Formats: sequence, structure tokens, C-alpha cells
Amino acid sequence: MYDLLVVGAGPYGLSIASHAAAAGLNLRILGRPMAAWRDNMPRGMFLKSEPWASNLADPERRWRLDAYCATQGGTARHAEPIPVAMFAAYGLWFASNAVPSVDERTVSQLTARQDGFEVVTEDGEVLRARTVALAVGLMPFVEMPSALRGLDPALVSHSSHHSDLGRFRGKDVTVVGGGQAALETAALLAEQGTRVRVLARAEQLRWNDVPPPLRRPWRESARAPHSGLGCGWRNWFYAECPDLFHRLPAATRARIAATALGPAGAWWLRNRVETTVEVLLDREVASARAVPGGLRLETVSRCGGSVSLETEHVIAATGFRAAVDRLGLLDAELRGSLATTPEGFPVVGRSFESSHPGLFLAGLLTASAFGPAMRFVHGATYTATTLVQGVRRRLGTRAPAGTIPVPAAGERIDVSSVARP
Repeated sequence: MYDLLVVGAGPYGLSIASHAAAAGLNLRILGRPMAAWRDNMPRGMFLKSEPWASNLADPERRWRLDAYCATQGGTARHAEPIPVAMFAAYGLWFASNAVPSVDERTVSQLTARQDGFEVVTEDGEVLRARTVALAVGLMPFVEMPSALRGLDPALVSHSSHHSDLGRFRGKDVTVVGGGQAALETAALLAEQGTRVRVLARAEQLRWNDVPPPLRRPWRESARAPHSGLGCGWRNWFYAECPDLFHRLPAATRARIAATALGPAGAWWLRNRVETTVEVLLDREVASARAVPGGLRLETVSRCGGSVSLETEHVIAATGFRAAVDRLGLLDAELRGSLATTPEGFPVVGRSFESSHPGLFLAGLLTASAFGPAMRFVHGATYTATTLVQGVRRRLGTRAPAGTIPVPAAGERIDVSSVARP
């Protein structure tokens, strides 16, 4: 029986595994490394976060993004966006150096047992563990507007369903949403020759400011300090103090999680959108139906005006909602036993443990408990450190270091099963 099974091998799962291995826990990590970054983001996209705020977390901070870029003859500079493909490759490099071998199989079911948990892999093998860390990323939580649900996937898709936008060359596409995913998807479509428009509920698009230099006069830094989520004291609090955020009243945490760092485009994207993409503001899809050649959308504005338009395909860049009822890999009894907030999000303790003893949660699932940082890679460092401490407390033992091999200087763990980009 394992001390810990980590389900998911994205930034949070890999970071947790690195800390657990260093703590000497008998560990196994399951999932295809960096799968969402490799399979669910179109080629040509960039990270919105700063390179220095996009590190995966190992205890010694050796396997940083800038260190990986240096191995490739490149750099990770402030205010210079990193390609998503490079970040995915960085994650694989981290996996090969900072964690034990990754089992690339996915988990089909997780069940609670009297002495821990039972996991069934996609090919039917049963694994048992005393604790589980669920780091499943974003893909189980895709959010589609109600008016677009149930329509033919050939006509309607989510922005996370595309690694290649080439199928839309020469077509007419409507992108629904006003955030980074919508705006960057629209820019990529326009640049390849797609007739594209953005349809957003907001009355105007929001754009992030160009970040100031890292080194500034102290007065400027004092007024608006840098943080992993942007400049300003509020962002600094969200980014650097998730433990304090967790102590806020539940209603306050829920409000902030729902409204903070709302939809906005990166500063480096603005010119690409404004010069090439049609934008329809104050518009929401009220209904949609298939017509010859595509879809007819009926849209409404806040003042009640309606406009119809036809398009060949709709891409909904409408985000994710990490509710417990979407955790399909949990068996019904375990899923139904978890305490949730009125909004359907899991209740999480100070060490990321759910209401079921031994089941720990990470990433977007914990944003309502620990704040907006959990929606970004930046939150992985606090999560990995705190969660593994919680696992050790739950196990009630100090496992001897060395139970799982941890890379020494210059040593590489065998990850022959990990595919390269």
C-alpha cells in the first residue's frame, strides 16, 4: 500500500510529487505529464503569467523555468511571454528530474476504503493508498453557456478542446468570452485567415497593463508591489498569503474567488486583437440552433436589444467551474460524502484536506478556499509544501528519507515512459 497516490501530472501534481518524494513518502503519481498544456491549448499560445511566477515547485528550487530555458539556449525574462509549448516542455523536464517515474495511465475510479483508498486505472489495475492527492487540473470542469449545451460538437466546442486551429482556416467562427483564452484564440484564428468575431457580455474589454520593471524606486514598489498575480497589494495578498486568505469568512472567500482577477487580455495581445478581430460587446447568447451551413445565434444585450447572427462554428472560451459534482472519477458514495460550499465547491481544510480524511485536493478545486492563486501555476509552491505536510500529519509518521529515489545533483530519474513534445 502506498503512503500517497497523486492523481494528475500537471504543474500541481508534479510539484506535490516532488515534495512528497523528498519527504521520503512511498509514492506513486498517475497521469500523462502536462497533458492539458500539450493537448488542449492551440499552438502559438503564450503564458499570461510572468516567467518568474510560472515555476513548478521542488523543495530545493533547482528545477525552475529559467534553469530549463538556459538548457535550451534561451532566457526567461520579465515582461517577455513564454510560449505554451516551451512551458509544456519545461514540465516534462521537471518530471524527469524532480519526481519519481510517472505512471502515464489515467484513473477511472477512486473509492474510499476502511484503511484508505482504492484506485482503478484505465486498464483495470487496482492500486491502494493510505492518502490521495487529487490534482486533476482544469479539464473535468469545462464550463459551457446553457444556450450552447447539447449542440453538435461539430458546431460548438470549448476553447480547451483545440490543440490545432487549422481546421477553421477560411471559415467563419464566433468566439464567446472576453478573457485571455477568448481573445488569444480569436487572434490566432484571424492570423491564419479565419473570419472571426468575439462576442462578450462586458460593455468593454479589459486589458492588463504592461508590467513595470522588477527593479524600481522603492516608493513605486511600496505603492504597487510585484506579485505572482500582478502588481498591487491586493494581488500580492492573493498571491503570497493563501494561508491568510483561508482564514477569511467563507462568504468573503466565495465572493473574492468568483470576482477577483476577472476576464482580461494580456498587454502583449491587445494590438493583435484590435487590428484584426471584430468585437461585439454587451452581447450574450440567448439561444442557438443548427441551420444549413452552421448555427444561428440569438443574442441579447443588457438593455434588452436582440441581434441574430449566423456562423459556421462557435468556440466557447467560457472558463471552468470546479464543482464537486463534476469529479466523475470519484465513486458516487465518496463524491456524495464530501462537504461543499453553497456554490458546490469542496470544503478544504488548512492543509488542503477535504472533509473525507486522507483525501487532499489541489489546484482549481481549492480556489474558493485558498484564493485566486490556485487558478495559476504560481499557487503550486504553497500547495505542494502545505499539502505534503498535511499528508505526513495524516499518516502520523515521519517516513525515512530515501523511500523513493530523489534526483541527486546531475542525476536523472528514469522517465522512459514520458513522451516528449
